[in-house]
Amino acid sequence: MKSRPLIALAATAAAAIALTGCTGTSGPDDAGSGGAVDGTGKTLSVMVAANGLYPEQQKEWFQQVSDAFEKKTGAKVEFETFASANDELTKIQTSVLSGQGPDVYGLGTTFTPTAYATGAFVKLTEADWDKVGGRDRFVPSTLGISGPSDEDEIAIPFVSRPFVMAYNTELLKAAGIDEVPTTWDELTAAAAKIDSGDVQGLAIGYADSFDPWKFIWGMSVQAGNPLIDVDAKKAKIDDPTVAAAYDTYFGWFQDGLVDPASVGWKNAQAVAAFAEGKAGFLPMTAAVSKPTFAESPVADSYAYALLPTVPPGATERPKDGKDAASILSGDNLVVAQYSPNQDLAFALIEMLTSTESQIDYFDTFGELPTGVDAAAQVEKDNPDLSANVQAASKSVATPFTGAWGDTQLALTNVVVQSLPSLQAGSLSEGDIASAIAEAQASSQSSLDKSK
Repeated sequence: MKSRPLIALAATAAAAIALTGCTGTSGPDDAGSGGAVDGTGKTLSVMVAANGLYPEQQKEWFQQVSDAFEKKTGAKVEFETFASANDELTKIQTSVLSGQGPDVYGLGTTFTPTAYATGAFVKLTEADWDKVGGRDRFVPSTLGISGPSDEDEIAIPFVSRPFVMAYNTELLKAAGIDEVPTTWDELTAAAAKIDSGDVQGLAIGYADSFDPWKFIWGMSVQAGNPLIDVDAKKAKIDDPTVAAAYDTYFGWFQDGLVDPASVGWKNAQAVAAFAEGKAGFLPMTAAVSKPTFAESPVADSYAYALLPTVPPGATERPKDGKDAASILSGDNLVVAQYSPNQDLAFALIEMLTSTESQIDYFDTFGELPTGVDAAAQVEKDNPDLSANVQAASKSVATPFTGAWGDTQLALTNVVVQSLPSLQAGSLSEGDIASAIAEAQASSQSSLDKSK
């Protein structure tokens, strides 16, 4: 069953919030101006994405956070996780409709507009920003999708996850490749040179719940197509740039440049294959892969570079194309309007975005900090992440519309629908065109319902 667009639930969300009797940002735990929050005997509920790369470390981190927060405020923290973008959307919908659920959500940046459209999350006042250390605490670029304007925001940046490409320096040298590809066609050609025996040109997680659409979005934006014209409320998925992007993405499998098993891989399996030295390139990865690589056979033979920024079929970007090295990516923290523990929630966010906490989180998971001081320290200590830092500065935000969540899922569903035929070797242009048409209809329907 397809999820209804969250934007269509805004009125229902407002009613649900009203039933909770909570308004503004002063819940029962309100500590007053500048006071410490007393959460003795309380439990704060937080929902975040499950970490597929480091599940055990995430469990340990959950407990460490709860212990530290209980010591600080007297309150425990109970974490829940979602495993996919669809799961993320469903969890938010359930909370919006019922007017109860997690006090804090950790949302992927691209889902922030969808969450904003519900009206179910606290719009941040200057006082709220002060509770988490002030808006100036954060790297300006990470605030780019906190809301539709600087004065109308719901999201506090937690981690930055600009996407880059990892490559195996030894495999490239052996193949006679002197420069890292900067166009998608060059990447395909370079992968073909490397592909030999049990070593593939590329490591791709075709069955991942989050990554596939990012390839399509990036290639399309670079070709001048933002996928949604927000002003005209028009979806642009049924565009030749999108078909070309899917052709390149599926072509890597059809041309034998990836492991045949990758049709069922998640991101973690693609990372593992690269870490074992089984692929020349790992596109659409982030600094989160660094802890894995550091303890792997490629520890001394990998590097990061920007993803290609010239679309398929071109040797240079068209005039209307964007130099999008990455989507503006990461995780934001939002506080539920229905929560009776809003000040406690902001106290937790203040702790999680402190310099010490963010550096510890980077050391464990490889996620780049959003705090100014923590980001500067990580950049200083990790010169090998210069490409990641550059990608962050060249990131482009997805369209700020409540329909984006459904559009993102629609782009992913094209891949999901195509995988059986891809694996069977029978995926045709007609199959892809049909799936794209369905994605176009889904995205346009969501836009038509949006305000």
